[in-house]
Amino acid sequence: MMTGGTPLRSLDEEELLARILPVFPLGEDLVVAPGDDAAVLRTPGHVVATTDTVVLGRDWLDAWSSGADIGHKVVAQNLADVAAMGGRPTGVLVTLVADPELSLEWVLDHAHGLAEACAAAGVAVLGGDLSSAPAGVVMVSVTALGRLEGDPVLRSGARAGDVLAVRGSLGLADAGLRLLQADAVDRLPEAVEHQRRPQTPLEAGPEAAAAGATAMLDISDGLLRDGGRIARASGVVIDLDPRELAGDVDALAGAVGAEAALDCVLAGGEEHSLLATFPAGTLPEGWRRIGSVRAPAEGEAPGIVVAGRAVTHTGWDHFRTT
Repeated sequence: MMTGGTPLRSLDEEELLARILPVFPLGEDLVVAPGDDAAVLRTPGHVVATTDTVVLGRDWLDAWSSGADIGHKVVAQNLADVAAMGGRPTGVLVTLVADPELSLEWVLDHAHGLAEACAAAGVAVLGGDLSSAPAGVVMVSVTALGRLEGDPVLRSGARAGDVLAVRGSLGLADAGLRLLQADAVDRLPEAVEHQRRPQTPLEAGPEAAAAGATAMLDISDGLLRDGGRIARASGVVIDLDPRELAGDVDALAGAVGAEAALDCVLAGGEEHSLLATFPAGTLPEGWRRIGSVRAPAEGEAPGIVVAGRAVTHTGWDHFRTT
């Protein structure tokens, strides 16, 4: 936790907000800006809502990530969920719970990171909440809102005969984490940057929905775990094609080793690329096929397999590791 500088306990809530709020961008759909009891957002059609939380010591270490990095990351992981429903992000609500000894400088750095990520995505910061916490505790929670121009794309719509495709990288964030842990960030700086500030192809979500995607989510907990979620929700088997993943593995192997690179690609979390199924022959530009969807064989449970073999290592879980 960043201490030194100006501790938060030296300001009251209104003084702190007066320093933070001018940093944030305002969107064209914002009718009432932060400052009242609630913001008001113009939202025609269906509204998408999602939330996520990161905790110091569990989801990030100050030795590896700045306040701005955490701002970028928590925005990215929430906006990815909106895109994965086929929605366009419109705004975020931010909650900071912090030890009063946390420095104002860290908070302002964090606010600038939030603002930069939101501005790049064209979304507004709608407001949020501040609260104090016990010694050593810092927690950031973001709720993201978005709008749907058509029907939502669910996890449960994959059908036999569909193809499985990805938009974005695979395994890069996990490789970056491993390099940070090994103090070897120079081996693949791109991976370290993706771990600190993941990039999600947000426009690809609505584009996939318009192209007829039957199921979609973002890869937050690993290709196997998240692909398995689509398979089980849809009652199908997803066959991953190792040949289509070889390039992803090769791109990481020089930095982390071949075995670890395969593990990063199959089970690495925090990637926030988009994973979707499409009817055969309808794959939009920019997506690449990595597998196929079929009905379960007799006695076979829905799930994900690699080269026809069921897998047990399924990626990140918040309450247990595999």
